[in-house]
Amino acid sequence: MLFEILTFVLDIVVGLISGACLLRLYMQQQRVPFGNPVGQLVFALTDWIVLPLRKAFPTKGRWDMPSLLAAILLVLVQMLLLWLLTGAAGSVLALPWLALCALAKVALSGLMGILLVFAILSWVQPHSPIAGVLQRLSDPLLKPIRKLVPLVGNVDFSALIGLIALQVLLMVLAYVQAWGLRAIVSTGL
Repeated sequence: MLFEILTFVLDIVVGLISGACLLRLYMQQQRVPFGNPVGQLVFALTDWIVLPLRKAFPTKGRWDMPSLLAAILLVLVQMLLLWLLTGAAGSVLALPWLALCALAKVALSGLMGILLVFAILSWVQPHSPIAGVLQRLSDPLLKPIRKLVPLVGNVDFSALIGLIALQVLLMVLAYVQAWGLRAIVSTGL
C-alpha cells in the first residue's frame, strides 16, 4: 500500500512539473506570450529547474531545449526512484525507456487537458483571459481536424475528435511501452 501511495504522489508531482516544462516548451514554440495567467503559472512551476539548465544549454530559436531537458530529467529521476523503491528489481536499462514513455504520456495528457479546457471555455466563457492562450495552443491540433470535419449544425466537434484521437494514442503508447519492456526483459539486460 505504501508503494502505491508513493507512486501516486510521485506521478502527481512529477507529472505536474514535467508537464509545465513541456507546456513552457510548447508555448515558446507556438510564440504564445507568457504575460498571461497560464504563462505566469508555468514560470512559477519551472523556473527553479529550467533557469540553471539554460546556463549550460542555451535556447536555439523557437525550441526551448532546457525545458525539454528538465522534463526528461524529472521523469528519469521518477523512474529511478520507483526502481529503487521496488528493491532494484528488473533491469536498470529499462529506466530510459520507461522515462520516455512516461514523458510521452505526460505530453498527451497535457494536450488532452488543453483541448478539454478550451472546449469547455468556448461554451461557457469564450472571452475569459486564458481563452486566447488556449485557442493558440489548441489550434495546431484542431486545424487539420476542422479541414476534414465540417460544422454540424454550427457546432464544432473538432475538440471532441481531437480528444478521442489523443485517447487512442495513449492506448497505443501503453501497448508500445509494454512491448518495449518485454523486449528489454527478454534480452536479459
